[in-house]
Amino acid sequence: MSVSAHRSAVDDPPAGTTRGMHAVWHPRSADRPTGSLVQRVLSARGFDDDDTTRQFLEPSLHHLHDPSAIPDLDKAAARVLDALSAREPIVLYGDYDVDGTTACAILYHTLHALDPEAPVTTYLPHRLEEGYGLNADAIRSLAASGAKLIVSVDCGITAKAEAALAKELGVDLIITDHHNPPASLEDLPDAYAVVHPRRPDSEYPFGELCGAGVAYKLAWRICTLDAGSERVAEPMRALLVELLALVALGTIADVVPLIDENRAIARFGLRRIKRSPLAGLRQLVEASGLAGDNVSEEDVGFRLAPRLNACGRLGHAGETLELLTTAAGERASEIAEALTRQNDERRRIERRILQQALDEADRLEMTADSSRCVVLAHESWHPGVVGIVCSRIAERLCRPAILLCRDGEILRGSGRSVSGFDLHGALTECADLLETFGGHDHAAGLSLRSDRLADLQARLAEITSRELGGRECVREIEYDGDAEIGELSVESLADLARMEPFGRANPRVLVRLRGVAMARDATPFGATGDHLSLYLPHRDREIRVVAWRMGGLASELGRGAQADLLIEPAISTWKGRTRVEPRLEDLLIH
Repeated sequence: MSVSAHRSAVDDPPAGTTRGMHAVWHPRSADRPTGSLVQRVLSARGFDDDDTTRQFLEPSLHHLHDPSAIPDLDKAAARVLDALSAREPIVLYGDYDVDGTTACAILYHTLHALDPEAPVTTYLPHRLEEGYGLNADAIRSLAASGAKLIVSVDCGITAKAEAALAKELGVDLIITDHHNPPASLEDLPDAYAVVHPRRPDSEYPFGELCGAGVAYKLAWRICTLDAGSERVAEPMRALLVELLALVALGTIADVVPLIDENRAIARFGLRRIKRSPLAGLRQLVEASGLAGDNVSEEDVGFRLAPRLNACGRLGHAGETLELLTTAAGERASEIAEALTRQNDERRRIERRILQQALDEADRLEMTADSSRCVVLAHESWHPGVVGIVCSRIAERLCRPAILLCRDGEILRGSGRSVSGFDLHGALTECADLLETFGGHDHAAGLSLRSDRLADLQARLAEITSRELGGRECVREIEYDGDAEIGELSVESLADLARMEPFGRANPRVLVRLRGVAMARDATPFGATGDHLSLYLPHRDREIRVVAWRMGGLASELGRGAQADLLIEPAISTWKGRTRVEPRLEDLLIH
């Protein structure tokens, strides 16, 4: 939309909102809290109680909840220890994404630490040939090869038929998962144990663990049960602490809320990634260009996780799991470099699918103001990449998106949602049209017969119109309140940094600067001038604000031009010099 069109839309904005260049802005709180910048931000997010605020700003591993409160977890831990003692073959059955592979690696390292010679192996399904989760052919093959115990990680909560098959074949199946469970106990799989923090009968105090988090809880309880005490021997204690690096990877990559114990896991796990005793993880950090830096949640989300996901998206995730378990020396370096190359290929495929999907959505008028969802299918789309493209489309078009790949008469694919829309719930309403489905409120996988595509498109159009019809398909941004340029000091921003790591349920801080006049002309930068540097006056100096992908606004932001800016306060360090350098999220030119 043009600049002038956006300007005309802000003549009479609704109370409490402001329309910027690309979005509608909403303050997190209608109140106008007082105090320092960090105090106002915390207050806007509901942290008014001293104890709650202190626990948030100073997370501790003591804040992790007792694993035994998760239903069936003690039963599962005891069965694993019995299998180790009897030297029964154990198979760890994982998912092919970062959460699944890190979950698998956590249990692998734990069991081999307890018994280095234990007959413990791993199994990851092939994304393209087998699809997500437990499957009957794999269970038959594992049983035929002698497996007596299968432990699923990050999958299995809806695998009723597979659980029945395992029982029939004389294999004990332990399911550990975090995806949306059935609403009733009767609908759970009939497995030896079903470990899930949000089971209908669960009293566990925090239900938002990722698959790696659930696996870590099981590993923790296996260790304490083996020790016969809540205090384990020093080697196992050290291992559990180091494994937090893997839990943090899964937690951040799977975009679970970074609050409660997830916050402590992410905070302490991030610190251990760079110096992990796992050679493969260290090589991955180096291959990602992070050898000289502390690893942040952004580094996980944009550098490490995409590489770990790459081979699972384009083929089989075996190399990712090998990197996180047994790889060492030259082999670790070889896998890390291969994952980087595969990630580059994944990005090329992603760009192609994204453009095709946007063109097709336009053609079918799914981008029109009256539309509230995008549901598309195509023969040439790569099933390992459509999930990422769904995220891009949902973000760009501000509506749920589902992309499907044709596999004969079956369509398989992924969906991503937007804030306030339960995608899993919507698919539940479409269950009669689907062959399979599962996932979260925000992300899901599904399959259906190709002759039912039109019915699914129509049904989801009805559901999204019902649920989202009262709001515009525009990006909405919540910000933490107003700030003055003079408050953006290195010291105050260091105080804000205590709120890290940022992520879902704890988003990056955004503040509004009102009526700021540009100190000089905006300066384009980048190879083709796609980005802008804005300069704000502050006493006897200037503060540079980085505006990514806003190069086209250079002529609108000359010296003296006034605007409201929505910024993320940030600090830049270059050649030993530290300075305030905010990032522009959006702006309203006066």
